[in-house]
Amino acid sequence: MDVGGGRVVIELAPDFAPGHVANIRTLAQENYFDGLAIVRSQDNYVVQWGDPDGGDPAKARPLGSAKATLPAEFTRPAEGLSFTRLPDVDGYAPEVGFVQGFPAGRDPAGNEAWLTHCYGTVGAGRGMEPDSSTGAELYVAIGPSRQLDRLMTTVGRVVKGMEFLSAHPRGTGPLGFYENEKQLVPIQAVTLAADLPAEQRERLEILRTDTPTWEALVESRRNRPEEFFLRQAGHIELCFVPVPVREIAAAP
Repeated sequence: MDVGGGRVVIELAPDFAPGHVANIRTLAQENYFDGLAIVRSQDNYVVQWGDPDGGDPAKARPLGSAKATLPAEFTRPAEGLSFTRLPDVDGYAPEVGFVQGFPAGRDPAGNEAWLTHCYGTVGAGRGMEPDSSTGAELYVAIGPSRQLDRLMTTVGRVVKGMEFLSAHPRGTGPLGFYENEKQLVPIQAVTLAADLPAEQRERLEILRTDTPTWEALVESRRNRPEEFFLRQAGHIELCFVPVPVREIAAAP
């Protein structure tokens, strides 16, 4: 997603929200988001983008061939997922950990798993009805938002460029919505990486969360080895373990 200042790279999570991810792919390929805007920035909570006229059927941008209705995808069956569990307890889920680098919760007794609202998690905005989201309106968590777990369809996470979302001036309207057009932040384009020429794609590596390297990283966050930390916590919360991402050089 190209906005003023730079590019935001979002990794989608089809294993958790296949319907919404498919819709987002369709919307992107049909240039639905191009020229829309960031419409909301609520301090320590979320930044949201979509159609500023989306609430007015007479002015709203058509969804093209994307689906106008989708079932809610708040959770999915836990079975079949490679889940790397954190060793510490969590107040929002019986178990927490990572699935393919995504922070996730799991309830073995109920056979449920879900993506959690850590910093950078992207979700689909909705109305009061659970099945009122389509992926045409998206948000990213910029503060503590775990109370939204299992209440929203989470579709992915930002892996690069959070500064181009989190640093926008906070909205002055209710819930941080911008109150006039001058406050809106234009979206230049939203494009699937696979549809970009190879030389224009971001080249990123993301640390796998099912490796000994990851286990060592988690322990170093639970018990900080630096001299400054005079007392070891022996505990880590899910959202306090950022997954490392790095850029790699292009092939010669």
